[in-house]
Amino acid sequence: MPRLSEFYGIVISLYWAEHPPPHFHARYGEHRAAVDIASLEVLAGGLPNRAMRLVREWGELYRDELMATWAHALAHEPLGTIEPLP
Repeated sequence: MPRLSEFYGIVISLYWAEHPPPHFHARYGEHRAAVDIASLEVLAGGLPNRAMRLVREWGELYRDELMATWAHALAHEPLGTIEPLP
């Protein structure tokens, strides 16, 4: 699973062979969550509240980049990286 970004111990990744709806994966320690790009709601799993707030903040900042990365993944193209939270 390609790593898109990492900040404050949170790792954001996206698979090349994904399924709708457009989403990314967030990992924080032993916690895992699949997060919808459009709504930034958790589709599966879960993160501690503080980590989830940071993931949503990051997702809002980079939603357009996440959607472009999703399109690249579906086309099996290189995904690149996305800036972390400052």
